[in-house]
Amino acid sequence: MTATRKGIDFWLLITVLVLTGFGLVMVMSASGIMAEKFWGDAYYFIFRQALFAGLGIILMLGTICVPRPVLRTMHYPLLFGALILLILTQVPLVAVKAGGASRWVRLGFFSIQPLEVAKVALVFYLAYFFSRKKDQVKTFRIGFVPPFLMTGIMCVLLLMQPDFGGAMVLTMVLFLLCLVGGTRFFYLFVSALMAGGMAVTLVITSPYRFKRWFAFLDPFKDAHDTGYQLVQSLYGLGAGGWTGVGLGAGKQKLFFLPEAHNDFILAVIGEELGFLGVSLVIILMGFILWRCVIIALRHGEIQDRLLAFGTGLLIVLGGLLNTAVVLGAAPPKGVALPFLSYGGSHLLMGFICMGVLLNLSRTPSRTG
Repeated sequence: MTATRKGIDFWLLITVLVLTGFGLVMVMSASGIMAEKFWGDAYYFIFRQALFAGLGIILMLGTICVPRPVLRTMHYPLLFGALILLILTQVPLVAVKAGGASRWVRLGFFSIQPLEVAKVALVFYLAYFFSRKKDQVKTFRIGFVPPFLMTGIMCVLLLMQPDFGGAMVLTMVLFLLCLVGGTRFFYLFVSALMAGGMAVTLVITSPYRFKRWFAFLDPFKDAHDTGYQLVQSLYGLGAGGWTGVGLGAGKQKLFFLPEAHNDFILAVIGEELGFLGVSLVIILMGFILWRCVIIALRHGEIQDRLLAFGTGLLIVLGGLLNTAVVLGAAPPKGVALPFLSYGGSHLLMGFICMGVLLNLSRTPSRTG
């Protein structure tokens, strides 16, 4: 494959900017009343989200300009940084506790969620690993043990927070990239069975986790406790109909739906903009997936191809998991809706992923 393209994928860039602008509008709509009550400023969340979006765009533009050889050497610095951040969640001086879990690290004037960094670091590491071990990727000792061991270490650190959902997301990323990277299917099948058994054990040995993970099967059975959030989400989606009740006119955000501006912002979109609004989000996510596949297939260098696939996967997988949770098709995982949910860590990492994709879209690499 020859290198012929010179410009970035502007369709992908426009899609990301549209999603971000749409997200700012919906965060303002979903958070204004809560911000006014608890912070005395209706613009508290939207102001912070706009700052994160501005910083994210700067990071995206910077990532686009990074020379390709430098981009290919970022795996170990990212991996080291992610491991340090995950370890810091167990250090009381910097760990931020919320709801009985330590999933944030306080770094001066801001806090960061290590899981978001770990997801990006894992993609960079696996892309590098499979590109260097392509001749031995089918072997157990070389092609299977190192990536599963590294992911396992991250998952253990996440479970110590505890963040069971985050560990599951990393495991999904690992399996999908290993499948594309060429790991022998038999090894993946056996490890999937083992991982499933471990997940079931962790769920059934924790009464709280058991109730929460299976509340989605019948949320109305415990509508005032474990099923409350999903029930309110379904009420909002049901009230929206085809076209919604109107932007800003939703009722679920009036302290009925927890995390209305965060993980469940899609429910607010469904209530206020209806089926059409939710469909727009899904179509834009599907378009990102399409452009991601196109960019990946244009590359002959395995590392670049896997890097394009992996960074796009983080965005699309996050969108799919969030949508499944909000619709009651999957247990709650605490996964944000990319570029739409409130929050700095996932927004900044999302822009970095887009920066990598746009960087890779400029000039396809020759076969390595």
